[in-house]
Amino acid sequence: MCAAGSPIVSALLRHNVLLRAGGVLRSWYSISSLCASPCNLNYRSEARTFATDGGASAPAASTQISHPKTVSDFQKLHEATKKKFQSKKLPSDVHPDAVFACNELDLSEVQVYGFDYDYTLACYKPILEDLLYNLAREMLVKRFRYPEDILQLEYEPNFAVRGLHYDVEKGLLVKLDSFLQLQLGSVYRGRTKVEADEVLKLYHNRLLPIAYVEGPNNSYRHNTNSKMVQLADLFSVPEMCLLCNVIEYFERNRIDYNPEIVFHDTRTAMGSCHPIMHGKVMRNTEKYIERNPKLVKFFEKLQQAGKNLFLVTNSPYSFVNCGMSFLVGSNWRDFFDVVIVQARKPKFFTDESRPIRLFDERTQSHLWDRVFKLEKGKIYYEGSVRQLQELKGWRGHSVLYFGDHPYSDLADVTLKHSWRTGAIISELAHEIKTLNREDFKMSANWLQMLTQLIEETQDDDSEAAQICLKEWMEERDQLRNKTKNVFNEQFGSVFRTYHNPTYFSRRLFRFADIYTSDITNLLKFSTTHTFYPRRGVMPHEYASHFI
Repeated sequence: MCAAGSPIVSALLRHNVLLRAGGVLRSWYSISSLCASPCNLNYRSEARTFATDGGASAPAASTQISHPKTVSDFQKLHEATKKKFQSKKLPSDVHPDAVFACNELDLSEVQVYGFDYDYTLACYKPILEDLLYNLAREMLVKRFRYPEDILQLEYEPNFAVRGLHYDVEKGLLVKLDSFLQLQLGSVYRGRTKVEADEVLKLYHNRLLPIAYVEGPNNSYRHNTNSKMVQLADLFSVPEMCLLCNVIEYFERNRIDYNPEIVFHDTRTAMGSCHPIMHGKVMRNTEKYIERNPKLVKFFEKLQQAGKNLFLVTNSPYSFVNCGMSFLVGSNWRDFFDVVIVQARKPKFFTDESRPIRLFDERTQSHLWDRVFKLEKGKIYYEGSVRQLQELKGWRGHSVLYFGDHPYSDLADVTLKHSWRTGAIISELAHEIKTLNREDFKMSANWLQMLTQLIEETQDDDSEAAQICLKEWMEERDQLRNKTKNVFNEQFGSVFRTYHNPTYFSRRLFRFADIYTSDITNLLKFSTTHTFYPRRGVMPHEYASHFI
């Protein structure tokens, strides 16, 4: 399309408002609307609707450009577009405590509420990440005989984000989008960024085969034959930092290493130190767990509405009891009809033959008696979701289960058992506060309009157009990096690559009916409330339903 005949040029000449009804920002804030169709994951057509109209038409360009031919003409076109952008009213803020719907969820159909414990009911202070990092680092040296210099490698909390993939074969930490494309500029070997040319030489393509990422069976859970491991929960953030610090140490000191072995050693060390971490948290609970005074009110509200509550967690009873007593009080078990600890999810949701066992609090051991019913006030160990459903009769859409891990908490219960699901994503509050910043809104808004200008000028092969296009593309690259780095300098947003949703987002929106930053955000809604997903604009639909 010739630039002179493009919609943006025509709109500028007619003084009309082309960009209305901030649809794209809504999609940025709540990508839940994209769940309606895979096509929604790619919405270039929505670029025109990012800004909102300030109520008055933008001033016309000082010089009307009917057919831009010279560099000066194209520069004036750029200036006119910039003026139009500056005339726009920025979108309203989104509340960090909002609840977002990926799928319609009618709470009046829900009779049973289930919960994970870690990072769902109990949210930890950042110091817990330091503790896990330090314990695992020490274990690498003492148990796995890594160089003692590694003890000097400090934790950097702002290095990694949840949802990244580690390539066990190439030893790279990468960020993938929902189409399995690598985000160039966010590929790291250790703590060193790998430049785009080297990344493309290693992978031969920016788009990775699905079998490379997910294994030959394309399973949502990690397959041992896949080359990639996704680090999908908050416990994995210090693990990623330790892994990259160790690899950086080996690289800088020219020490030969196998990246897969380093990964498995780091993962084993991190997992092995959890019992030690449990002990330290139990001895000083207030130091590590965030208080949540609304939690008791939330449980009371559900109980008063006649709802059943249950807890299924991988953590041991002593650890859970300490944390829940701190958060809710010593009578916390009165709220729950069933409590199952050390469930070993996701096996709890997939295995059918593991018997559920009764936990003896007095001896801190597991009894061998056959369990014929699940009683309130008692503690159970292991078992399976099949037994839980058979013994309690809780099935299908009458059950709503909350967890923080899209795979081990949510995937199986929604795909195999038709439970409704809610994800607790703690980072969401920080992400939304960042999205609400005026400088981010301005940059993202201008990025959308500049991209549209480039799109509508790119087929003009005149020398003047190509000179300006090169400048505009450089400006666009700077804006893309600016809107990425405001979240995390290395990897950007948990939920987006430069423009596409991340691989993590894709799985979150598939396995969670609703998601929010804190479980008590649901307090503001009645137990009969219906959450409706936003109608997303697909690429072939109207740019906006509002004129």
